[in-house]
Amino acid sequence: MSALFRRFGSLIGMAAIVVFFALALPDTFMTARNWLNISQQISMLAVVAAVMTVVMVMGDFDLSVGSMASLAGVVAAVLFVQGWSVPAALAAAIGVGLIGGLFNGVLVSVIGILPFVATLATLTVYSGAAFLVSDGKTIFGRDIPATFSDFARSGMALGDIDGRPAIFPALSLVALAVTAIVWVVLEQTSYGRRLYAIGGNAEAARLAGVPVTVLRLSAFAFTGVGAAIAGLMYASRVASANPVQGDGLMLTAIAAVFLGMTLTENGQPRVLATLAGVVVLGVLDNGLTQMSVDSYVREVLVGAIILIAVSASALGRRGLFGR
Repeated sequence: MSALFRRFGSLIGMAAIVVFFALALPDTFMTARNWLNISQQISMLAVVAAVMTVVMVMGDFDLSVGSMASLAGVVAAVLFVQGWSVPAALAAAIGVGLIGGLFNGVLVSVIGILPFVATLATLTVYSGAAFLVSDGKTIFGRDIPATFSDFARSGMALGDIDGRPAIFPALSLVALAVTAIVWVVLEQTSYGRRLYAIGGNAEAARLAGVPVTVLRLSAFAFTGVGAAIAGLMYASRVASANPVQGDGLMLTAIAAVFLGMTLTENGQPRVLATLAGVVVLGVLDNGLTQMSVDSYVREVLVGAIILIAVSASALGRRGLFGR
């Protein structure tokens, strides 16, 4: 019984959430157009959660991803104002994410600061940098090139739904591409296997010849780039950039990874399970919003559901639900 609950309990709970909203919102929730909308709403979170999985397989955290996303967005916007081309500005913003991720990696893997402490500090640094770069203002309007903001409204044509043209959003395609890349890296390469080895026992991995310092450094760099991409996606979607637009991503991304861990047999982070966690959080937010539930109440409910899922999974692994 314990093994059955451990493997399928979270899936049953997730399915129950979908069924609840399908019954409560019969005219809107299960429509194809609403699910396309959900896929776009969760695309930025999916990118951040996917790259967060890379560091969490090692037992680390990166608390700076939200502020890095904000910084990348405002860097691109400021460069647009200065007349940079879209490709050059995007490359510079992603470069900022790479440098920030490498800096996190140096603090953690070279200097030896605990990831929680190091990235909590850089969260403040990158957030402050975002305010400095943007002068504390929102950059929008004609300063944002149409080719950049139009990207978020583009996508892959799906034909007509309910007599109206429908597209699979470009931002959702980006999220799927990033998730696929992370899956290949973690599940299909020796690099990914070494990251899991570090998460299992870093000292044993080092004694076995695994370059722990270099791998941890590269994993944080990977996460910094992903956070920057998410920040650019958000700026494209709202056709603006401000120094706090990514603030909500970090905690939600970590929550998605933990939710995904309840789906894996051994409780390890897996990127496809993380994506399932992202979908659950997106479904919750979408359904509760349609039901006009107050945003503060939504936060309480989402937090409670995460606690229940993670606690039930932990109890199941300890055999407290029977055998």
